[in-house]
Amino acid sequence: MAAATSGTAVVTLPSDTEILTTREFNAPKHLVYKAWTTPELIKRWWAGDRGVVTVAEVDLRVGGAFRYAMDANPGFEVAFRGEFREVVPNERLVSTEIFEGMPDAGAAMNTVSFTEDNGRTTLSILTQYPSREIRDMVIASGMEGGLQGSLDDLEEVAISLS
Repeated sequence: MAAATSGTAVVTLPSDTEILTTREFNAPKHLVYKAWTTPELIKRWWAGDRGVVTVAEVDLRVGGAFRYAMDANPGFEVAFRGEFREVVPNERLVSTEIFEGMPDAGAAMNTVSFTEDNGRTTLSILTQYPSREIRDMVIASGMEGGLQGSLDDLEEVAISLS
């Protein structure tokens, strides 16, 4: 079985309103995609070590919705929801994303790409925010630390599927 890596996501700011996260996984893209899109598997990785996933709903089709929620502390729910705009299995997902704790901030747009080279997958997540202020607020929230933990767990789940 392949060994997982840890904390290797690279986060960059390609423009004033974007965050690009890139991470390589020691698993083929069809398994990373499956772990990314299957509710039972999302429950195993999405919260990282920051909580317990209580909701993972995915209607994986153009126009379909998703909602993920976790109990981050007793009684403190963190939830995101959105709608799929593009679904290309094992290749690309485009969706809106709204943090339910700040719905007035507007929807971000996520483009998630899966590419494979020699059995390893590169996952790229480009998130476009309505403004620089909202992007900077997301960065200041500690999102990178949480994201690193979630992606570490995502890799472990994908490897476990092989």
